[in-house]
Amino acid sequence: MNLSYRIGWSCFRMMYAGYFRWQVFNAERVPLKGGVIIASNHASFLDPPLVGSALSRDINYLARESLFRYPGIGALLRSWNAVPVDRDGGGAKGLKIILNRLLDGNGIILFPEGTRTKDGKLQPARSGIGLIVIKSEAVVVPVRTFGTFECYNRKWKFHLPKRLAVKYGQPMKFEALRAEAKTCDKTRLKEIYQQVADEIMAAIAKLEPHAD
Repeated sequence: MNLSYRIGWSCFRMMYAGYFRWQVFNAERVPLKGGVIIASNHASFLDPPLVGSALSRDINYLARESLFRYPGIGALLRSWNAVPVDRDGGGAKGLKIILNRLLDGNGIILFPEGTRTKDGKLQPARSGIGLIVIKSEAVVVPVRTFGTFECYNRKWKFHLPKRLAVKYGQPMKFEALRAEAKTCDKTRLKEIYQQVADEIMAAIAKLEPHAD
């Protein structure tokens, strides 16, 4: 971790521990080295720093490309390993950066649902994360956050002091589907992308805060 990242990481940890009384389950399941995709549900703006600050390694985050146009904010986001993406969270440029960072052995947080939930329930996965998984060699760790929707969702303007939790699942490798994707036709390839996304979302759905 560079100095800026460590300061932010420490501040978020203090906030989650002191104000939100967080609980962290199985963070040791995230490899400390090598490319890793941390695939989390998305209920609130609280999710990315919650998932990242519970880990002992630095993580890359997605941030809207327009934010990088402001010198101070842009510099801070870069120091926090942020990846610039367009408004829809995709685009060839953003995808290339994400894949390069994974191939360089970095970790990155992605949200299979693509956007924050409107009702607190898990949403269907989009195929984009499946494409990234197949094109990279990174292991995937499913993650689920609890309480963030109740604390700060689309309707709330203030962070309510509810208790938060984050749980990390067993790593997923998708070796068979990666091998099939190298030789299949385009129709099947699109099916594989969605299949991977659905399997990740199913793994997230199975995570419960107090279950092993």
